[in-house]
Amino acid sequence: MLFADRVDAGRRLADRLKTFPRENLVVLGLPRGGVPVAFQVASELEVPLDIIVVRKLGVPFQPELAMGAIGEGDVRIVNEQVVEMAGVAAAELDEVEARERKELARRTARFRGGRERVLLAGCTALIVDDGIATVHRARGLQGRAGAGSTSGRGCHARRAARHGRHAARRRR
Repeated sequence: MLFADRVDAGRRLADRLKTFPRENLVVLGLPRGGVPVAFQVASELEVPLDIIVVRKLGVPFQPELAMGAIGEGDVRIVNEQVVEMAGVAAAELDEVEARERKELARRTARFRGGRERVLLAGCTALIVDDGIATVHRARGLQGRAGAGSTSGRGCHARRAARHGRHAARRRR
């Protein structure tokens, strides 16, 4: 299916999700391209919007080959088989992770703009991107639920139209 742009994609996705249960639903956009799509979905469905930032951990000598992923809140997923097959030492993995954690923090600050994360405990998270994510990137999202966390906004704290405008502006 082809779309005119990300706004069109978001509107069409929202249209297909009209009957999706909205109780405790939160739309999470993957920066950068997934945020405008997610904004449209959240706005049309009138549910909260947040971002979810993850970073791939690339093999040092072949950065496009994922050996894992990281996310906010110390989420770390490592494919031990890739690490072993590539001969990546623990120190090398730690170095890649440290570099990507800095970038994760920078992007999170840029895209979230100081707003707290929406708490996802007890919510259904609808993760929206503008393309196909790798398995490791998707697995990096799993730890985002924040069950048991005591900081941040709850599921229904804000309407997507209000919150989403800020997230969409930040992607520029």
